[in-house]
Amino acid sequence: MKRFVATLAGAAALALSVAQAAEPAKFPDWRQYRDVTNSSFVEADGDRVLQLSIVVTASPAQVWDAFTTAEGYRAWVAPIAAVDLRIGGDIEASYDPAAKIGGPDNIKNRIVAYVPQRLLSFRNVQAPRGLPHRELFGDIVTTLEIEDLGAGRSRVSLTSVGYGPGEGFDTLYRHFEWGNAYSLNELKKRFETGPIDWAAVFERQKAAAASATVTGGKTR
Repeated sequence: MKRFVATLAGAAALALSVAQAAEPAKFPDWRQYRDVTNSSFVEADGDRVLQLSIVVTASPAQVWDAFTTAEGYRAWVAPIAAVDLRIGGDIEASYDPAAKIGGPDNIKNRIVAYVPQRLLSFRNVQAPRGLPHRELFGDIVTTLEIEDLGAGRSRVSLTSVGYGPGEGFDTLYRHFEWGNAYSLNELKKRFETGPIDWAAVFERQKAAAASATVTGGKTR
């Protein structure tokens, strides 16, 4: 299955933010990330609010840097990233190491509001062409919130509004319920084990692909 990080990019952004394309019945379960709390709810008009959070061993300043600088973003989200931190600025990223900033399949989220080290709101303006119901994704606004818990710990929350009725929004909701949980778990790991070694990640992927080819597409 293909993975798409709609970061922050949603998820993340923040994502900004990370998600997986699949048939509805095959979506992974966000509950596999046991440190993630799901406090999602339904508004009075029936629209759904997707709300997930996690506690990380990092200060608000460190979390803010991870979401709002290209270097911080590349440490845990994607190997290609650019961040223009201003109202109307973009957070752009790609998992493809050969991609260039400005590419048509990059993930691009536009910043609509922020409070330094506390809050960052954004909406998607470009998603990979393989994302199911990508034409609806721009209707959803995601807000990153950072709460200082003291002693070098922070609670990080991603809240997405705009999930209306219909199959398209149903699919996007399931897509990002898992994807945002995955992203928050990756953020936690980033502060526990350090930045991602993307070269090593791609070498493992190449080895797995070669193995799958030799074994007729079966994984061991």
